[in-house]
Amino acid sequence: MQTVRQMAEAIVAREGGYVNDPDDPGGATNFGVTIGTMRQLGLDLDRDGEITPDDLRALDRDAAVEIFLDRYFHAPGIADLPAILWETVFDMQVNAGSNAIKILQRLLNRMGQGVTVDGHIGPQTISAARRAATLAPDHLADAYGIARRNYYFALADRRPASRKFARSRAGGKGGWITRAEGFIAPRYHMTEQEFRERTASWA
Repeated sequence: MQTVRQMAEAIVAREGGYVNDPDDPGGATNFGVTIGTMRQLGLDLDRDGEITPDDLRALDRDAAVEIFLDRYFHAPGIADLPAILWETVFDMQVNAGSNAIKILQRLLNRMGQGVTVDGHIGPQTISAARRAATLAPDHLADAYGIARRNYYFALADRRPASRKFARSRAGGKGGWITRAEGFIAPRYHMTEQEFRERTASWA
């Protein structure tokens, strides 16, 4: 199993460098760190008195790893979840914030482990996740990955501007879907035909 730092380094590698896509609600990002996060953390890297995209561009890979470890793994309490969930929930926390935990909580409810869907990891969610891991140790991470993939599909269903993140220009799986399936066993990956049928209603 990877260390948590290795997980963070892998997330930074997946996120890539500086991007400012007008269709991305998170705005400008570098290594997956948003300009909003830079401002919340007060990271005025060029010390000019304001935090702008120039500061974001100046962010280096190691600093991004530390931000992810502190803000997206330790702060939300992912370490209190079963270790089999760490990698995928951590990655989703970076990608979608507290929705990562809401996805888990909805999944736990479907598995009969009643929890409040509030996006926070508390005693109730921790206990439910541990019970679910005991009951289905070989399936919980796959189930979460599938729920995550469904979240992306639902988001793209509602928001046409986001469809380019779920489907490539050629009509195949886009970045969101391939990212989710990176945490799902191959036997649960969608075939290209299944994917095209699922997205056929999109313009």
